[in-house]
Amino acid sequence: MDLKKTIQNLSVELHPEIIRLRRHLHMNPELSFMETGTSAFICDSLNSAGISFKAGIAKTGILATIKGNQAGNKVIALRADMDALPIEESNNTSYKSRNQGIMHACGHDAHSASLIGTAIILEKLKGSFGGIVMLIFQPGEEKAPGGASLMLKEGIFEPVKPDLILAQHVLPSLKCGMAGFAPGAIMASSDEIYLTIRGKGGHAAIPDRVNDTVLAASQIIVSLQQIVSRNANPFYPTVLSFGKVIANGAVNVIPSEVRIEGTLRTMDEKWRKKAIEKITHIARSVASGMNTTCDINIMGGYPVLKNDPEVTTRSIGYASEFLGKDKVSSLDPRMTAEDFAFFADIVPATFYRLGTADPENKLACDLHTPDFDIDESALKTGMGLMAYMTIRHLQNQY
Repeated sequence: MDLKKTIQNLSVELHPEIIRLRRHLHMNPELSFMETGTSAFICDSLNSAGISFKAGIAKTGILATIKGNQAGNKVIALRADMDALPIEESNNTSYKSRNQGIMHACGHDAHSASLIGTAIILEKLKGSFGGIVMLIFQPGEEKAPGGASLMLKEGIFEPVKPDLILAQHVLPSLKCGMAGFAPGAIMASSDEIYLTIRGKGGHAAIPDRVNDTVLAASQIIVSLQQIVSRNANPFYPTVLSFGKVIANGAVNVIPSEVRIEGTLRTMDEKWRKKAIEKITHIARSVASGMNTTCDINIMGGYPVLKNDPEVTTRSIGYASEFLGKDKVSSLDPRMTAEDFAFFADIVPATFYRLGTADPENKLACDLHTPDFDIDESALKTGMGLMAYMTIRHLQNQY
């Protein structure tokens, strides 16, 4: 059997159905940890394909399993996320979101539909490989603590732990039909920072009788920037940004409380820990020096996402076989975060990108924007590539 040609033909055959599945998911988006309809729809699709699964993991998560008929004991996990974002869609397509203020602006509908396609292909071809394929449909990628961490806590890899895990994510800056890979640290850690500055509020015209919480908050934000500019190793990418400040006073009122919210992103776990310590020390010191107090809540988010060099190198080789070397691109690291990192922390992993830009670049909009969409021919590439790489990894019992 010509594996490549067989999978390509199956991808073409399944493409219209996978488009239908993706459009259904796109029209019915659900927020993180609320993916009940999405989960039920995926379960129905797997059931129709004769693929066994377990539902209700971390409430809405699903684990499907396909066992090859050949000899072999290798286990490979494949992951897709299911949740949508709190964004009002601006597209005018026939499959526009029906849920006000919610849309699949990060391509998770494409990830889930593509993985269903991959599952159907693998089910049809299970006579050509040995071992086990675990297909993970994961909730809550967009919201801490992340569905991956919750599925792990519920024992998704117990008693069977995969030898490696793969995941793909759409990339609108990459042309349709292409895939992008990079070994090592590829996405940043993420932590949520919540600061509350408190003091004696009062009349803005009598500053000597108040503790200026607004000025203290401003000074804290400015002072914290030295963590990146003067404390971080220049070779460790670091981002410290504050996107929300609430000082609910008035033109002539200094409020007794100011709230600040931000995010810390790093590419090194040791430095991440030190940076959090410095944020805590500087914020409290500055607040104290201005006769205010600062309550600090730093919510630990996702770890640095690291692609296993060996698994990624082999995946690049298999992708080149399936797509052609000219269709496989190198990726630069990104300071965005991914909870797939929890899986990659305990299992050798490859997280790669699937090109979704159409040839005329009409769909080159960014992720997390109201006009995000994909060239749906990417679904054909996505399901076929993942199926091919999975079987090639299973066939090579290294």
